[in-house]
Amino acid sequence: MKHLVVIGHGMVGHRLVQALRARDTAGEWRITVLAEEARPAYDRVALSSYVDDWDAARLQLDGAGFAGDPHVDLRLGAPVVEIEREARVVRTVTGHVLGYDALVLATGSSPFVPPVPGHDLPGCFTYRTIEDLDAIRSAAKGHTTGVVVGGGLLGLEAANVLRGLGLGGHVIELAPRLMPLQVDEGGGALLRRTVEDMGLEVHCGVSVSEVRRHGDGLLVNLSDGGNVHTGLVVFSAGVRPRDELFRTAGLDVAERGGAVVDDTCRTSDPDVWAVGECASFDGRAYGLVAPGYAMAETVADRLLGGDATFSTPDTSTKLKLLGVDVASFGDAHATTAGALEVVHNDPVTGVYKKLVVSDDATTLLGGVLVGDASAYGSLRPLVGRALPADPGSLIGPPGGAPALGLDALPADAQVCSCHAVTKVTVEKAVHDGCHDVPALKTCTKAGTGCGSCVPMLKQLLVSCGVEQSKALCEHFDHSRAELFEILRATGIRTFSALLARHGRGRGCDICKPTVASILASLGSGHVLDGEQAALQDTNDHFLANLQRNGTYSVVPRIPGGEITPEKLLVIAEVARDFALYTKITGGQRIDLFGATVDQLPQIWRRLVDAGFESGHAYGKALRTVKSCVGEAWCRYGVQDSVGLAIELELRYRGLRAPHKIKAAVSGCARECAEARSKDIGVIATENGWNLYVGGNGGFTPRHADLLVSDVDKRSLLALIDRFLMFYVRTADRLQRTSAWVEAMDGGLDHLREVIVEDSLGICAELELAMAAHVDSYADEWRGVLEDPVKLARFTSFVNAPGTPDPTISFRAERGQKVPVPLGVPEVRR
Repeated sequence: MKHLVVIGHGMVGHRLVQALRARDTAGEWRITVLAEEARPAYDRVALSSYVDDWDAARLQLDGAGFAGDPHVDLRLGAPVVEIEREARVVRTVTGHVLGYDALVLATGSSPFVPPVPGHDLPGCFTYRTIEDLDAIRSAAKGHTTGVVVGGGLLGLEAANVLRGLGLGGHVIELAPRLMPLQVDEGGGALLRRTVEDMGLEVHCGVSVSEVRRHGDGLLVNLSDGGNVHTGLVVFSAGVRPRDELFRTAGLDVAERGGAVVDDTCRTSDPDVWAVGECASFDGRAYGLVAPGYAMAETVADRLLGGDATFSTPDTSTKLKLLGVDVASFGDAHATTAGALEVVHNDPVTGVYKKLVVSDDATTLLGGVLVGDASAYGSLRPLVGRALPADPGSLIGPPGGAPALGLDALPADAQVCSCHAVTKVTVEKAVHDGCHDVPALKTCTKAGTGCGSCVPMLKQLLVSCGVEQSKALCEHFDHSRAELFEILRATGIRTFSALLARHGRGRGCDICKPTVASILASLGSGHVLDGEQAALQDTNDHFLANLQRNGTYSVVPRIPGGEITPEKLLVIAEVARDFALYTKITGGQRIDLFGATVDQLPQIWRRLVDAGFESGHAYGKALRTVKSCVGEAWCRYGVQDSVGLAIELELRYRGLRAPHKIKAAVSGCARECAEARSKDIGVIATENGWNLYVGGNGGFTPRHADLLVSDVDKRSLLALIDRFLMFYVRTADRLQRTSAWVEAMDGGLDHLREVIVEDSLGICAELELAMAAHVDSYADEWRGVLEDPVKLARFTSFVNAPGTPDPTISFRAERGQKVPVPLGVPEVRR
């Protein structure tokens, strides 16, 4: 039996061992894996999801421990310090010497940290391993701002991790745009705008010149003369191949690093192979998992006498970064001679799409998708092939030419580039009995790499006649509507109990807030009571909206927009005493910006004592009921729109839902309250009220549809009760009422049958459920003020309550304070 030594146990090294063991039916090879890390291989692609539950075991790759396999000896914490090629042995840090018949280098890469002064100060970190994230998490406590150096793939992932830890932040990128390797100038501009809308400051075309201590934090000086005050710095400016061993062993190393390999992945020593990020093929080291897996498969085949070869890999990528879809494929930057670029750019909806085609516009060469990457799965396999339609129609806005369907893909088109799985292979697996995505993953390996092809797998299942699951996430096989009914019927009132009885695993950032919302809809106490507090997102956790500089906004409820002079004075005094920025919103509210966490209860106390309550601007709940002045003042008004708006807002306040809900009441057909752009719109008539439902503004504005006409107020309230409760019970997670109505079988007609004609016989039950909500309403701000345990959550520094956060600063603008941008004089709190 021959002996194979594998140096490194990352994703690619693990894949090599798995591939060899699967093929080596005769037991030809005995394998020793020497891992530098103290833990088995884990999914680095999903590293940012570690912050969801801080459960490292969830990231571990299947079979990473090789338990029960007598042919594999995995040694953790045993880095190799020397390779003696002539003797064909390796020496570990512990002094063990192992001989080999073949050696595979899978040492991966290490983070590149620019050699700027101060890069190694306490508070400076890299973003590469689980241990890195643990250190970042620990250092983030007590801070509100972080800086990420690097605006590429990993840099934006790191920025998202900081956001998940409750930190605002800055992204600093040397290139003129974010993700310069994946997207072009147009896509980068849209990506930057979208990222900045999330509260992150983006600095492109600059570098870090120095990092130095500044009070309790750090000061990052930039090459353009600006600076950023921060609590911590995360370097994510690229990676470099781990090739130190190769150099000392005398192997050929590429100019840019990495062991030089041929198309069999052999190095300059025929007994030594290299795979993954430590290997350089045609002068390039690939930092994606798909090329690494292809290398691993090639070596496994060659070790058993096969003739597999590695060719220039497909570096297409589809990602979701900071919640934004980003994809690139083929010749994304139009480097091919004569290439043409077809662009659809819609900054209003946040969508940028570009196709690169041949000079005669008949062949697809590549593309870039930002904001909407739904076409990636069908476009990427067509690279190098004839276009099935006019390129502009393939990326145009909805309502244009028909979308490119699965039928347009040839049978040999790759569905999964990570494992080179074709459309026909997936279809055959479906016909052979693989009737869900997990089965397809097991059978074909498609979807087990970066995961970007999973939507295509679902589409192929449907096209093959297999009905798809409506499971909320991997932890629950039930839809949101089914979970609502389970919780309502069983009386379960904790996430852990629901997970134990009806789910599996530990939950995720999809199911946790969804269940929290359902529990709140069912009147399960204060959202910060007990276990529920851990399920909330940042805004709900602090009952306030997090702003871009780490402070929060406070929005007291002003029902119908009506307010007395006395209450106006209270808001003015609170804003003055706490130095808050004030803004009158389009929803007839007054926003108070710039409050720190520890100030929130103090502000609430002043407001609650004056008769105000939470306006739920932070929650997936009823936000506002806007109104005009109605018949009391307006000469055109025919009904009391203000009185009805106040009644509606007080009736439905605090109602938690799948998404935010906005409403409006207009006192006549002139529609001054813009009721038809709301989830619930009421317009007065001479004979009563018209009720409109399912409208919204935002990225995809939609006029509400008329549900009923000329109804009296009693009937109107009953219909709104039914509509809202039916929506709360049956809508999908984060589905606005507009999308809910459009997706409903039968659409508006079906909705009218259910809540007007009572076709399902549930209207009385829906009304009773709403009545229970109205009777059980309690102000969430007051609930915190009356509970010392909840109050204890609201402090900037656990070890120094009341200490102002030194990283938060402001400047004056138009007589008010606003967050400080770079290079502007600041006004400290």
